[in-house]
Amino acid sequence: MSNFFKFFPVIDYKFGDNGATDKFEDISIYANVVDQVVNNVAAYQDYYVLPGERPDQVSQKLYSTPNYHWTFFIMNDNVRESGWPLSPQQLFEEAEYRYSTRVITTRTKLTDKFKVGQTITGNSSAATAIIEKRNLDLGQLYLDEVSGTFVAGETVNSTNGDGDIEVITATSFEFQYNAAHHYTNSEGHIVDIDPEVGPGAQLTEVTWLERLQAINDAKRQLKVIKPSIIGEVARSFRDAVQI
Repeated sequence: MSNFFKFFPVIDYKFGDNGATDKFEDISIYANVVDQVVNNVAAYQDYYVLPGERPDQVSQKLYSTPNYHWTFFIMNDNVRESGWPLSPQQLFEEAEYRYSTRVITTRTKLTDKFKVGQTITGNSSAATAIIEKRNLDLGQLYLDEVSGTFVAGETVNSTNGDGDIEVITATSFEFQYNAAHHYTNSEGHIVDIDPEVGPGAQLTEVTWLERLQAINDAKRQLKVIKPSIIGEVARSFRDAVQI
């Protein structure tokens, strides 16, 4: 993106509580030429980013030079705001980094038991953990300080603050990225479930990883400036930001 930012005027900017100011490109400037191109369907075409393709590679493919890679970011809000689409390997690594918490799902009622902070133990696995968070809508326990591996189908117990033993049955035990984020019906709409019954055969589970994949795939569909006018648009944008 260095070819892009060098066209912005430099201003004095103070970061946080730092008393001193630093020279920084004024990226708050947004040229009218961008809106004109985005709103003019005759000025752009669609392009689908292939897995692993970098911005400079797409620019080379479309414009015979890597130097127009920055135009993809000004033409596509979702890419500018959340980044270029990841490759499959990068996406999985991102999911592992963001959603590495272990999750137990149960069909046992949780509203009156297994509260945050309680220690739980698997009766057959002898695995232990502390409840970090609960998702009552899906019957999920998010765990911290996990030791061992809980087994699907085993009973899990915990002692509450009054000294009473509480028991649930674990339906599954997995990393958060493989756990359900939501369920959809046959039309693709998100629907609620009864966590004590489960989703049933008519609903489709969407995991955290699959949700991340869908968001990433949506960023692959780009609006790109037509090759016939890319030089003219790039010059107009550069002229507009150089105040």
